Amino acid sequence: MPNMPLVYCERNNSSPLIWVLRKMFFHIVLERNMQLHPRHFGRDLREKLVSKLMKDVEGTCSGRHGFVVAITGIENVGKGLIRDGTGFVTFPVKYQCVVFRPFKGEILEAVVSMVNKMGFFAEAGPVQIFVSNHLIPDDMEFQSGDMPNYTTSDGSVKIQKDSEVRLKIIGTRVDATEIFCIGTIKDDFLGVISDPGIVNMKSCMY
Repeated sequence: MPNMPLVYCERNNSSPLIWVLRKMFFHIVLERNMQLHPRHFGRDLREKLVSKLMKDVEGTCSGRHGFVVAITGIENVGKGLIRDGTGFVTFPVKYQCVVFRPFKGEILEAVVSMVNKMGFFAEAGPVQIFVSNHLIPDDMEFQSGDMPNYTTSDGSVKIQKDSEVRLKIIGTRVDATEIFCIGTIKDDFLGVISDPGIVNMKSCMY
């Protein structure tokens, strides 16, 4: 079964005429050898295998395939092989799953996790993205203090911890167990979506 991209569109709040197409989710088939202790052998052996598979695999990252979001089905459970001296049995399990892998040029909405003079880090689900200060609009300057931030000269826009931003992936680094991205907000319709400072101020007024 080939990798099938799960494509969906999301309306861009900054411009009703622009739709953002995402192809970061894929439905693929993978295989994994699962080991079970003899105490799990019985009528519910398959259920035990599936439960262990979900616990071991969901939420993990493979540099080749991406982040495993969810297991959607079991295609096949092969014959078990007894491991000498342990009693454990290894079963080859072929399963379907949804994986998340960002690519260069994708648009993401992320939450800022840290801000410093070099730029800021943001998280979109399991993915961490770094936006360098060179990829932040020129009219935003770094402000140090208890809550480091990037603020426009008129103070109308601020990027700080917990701010929601829309950014564009311009590069990725893939390791065996990790995917790290470089992003930019220096483009049309990118930047701050919501400022936690403004939200907190509004809540205090009521």
